[in-house]
Amino acid sequence: MRTYDIGTMPNTKTAKKALRQSLKRKARNLVKRKQVKAVAKGYGRLIAGADLEGAKEQLKAAYKTLDKAAKTKVITKNKANRLKSKLAKKLGASSK
Repeated sequence: MRTYDIGTMPNTKTAKKALRQSLKRKARNLVKRKQVKAVAKGYGRLIAGADLEGAKEQLKAAYKTLDKAAKTKVITKNKANRLKSKLAKKLGASSK
């Protein structure tokens, strides 16, 4: 028998399956959120280090990661667009 980190145990067969599914999705979404944060953080380090060529490459990777997260509804499409805009502004400001 598996243990679950929830308040009450599901009673029906479908409720047990729904719980398994939601726990898997939660774990998958957490990984994707961490990837978004990591790629943004790595990009910030490159900007701070004045590595503009590396930052441009990292920006492409950040766009890809953000778009994938928005596509799978880990984050909203609007949040992904806001973050992409914020990252692009940092590159523009550091290139001046």
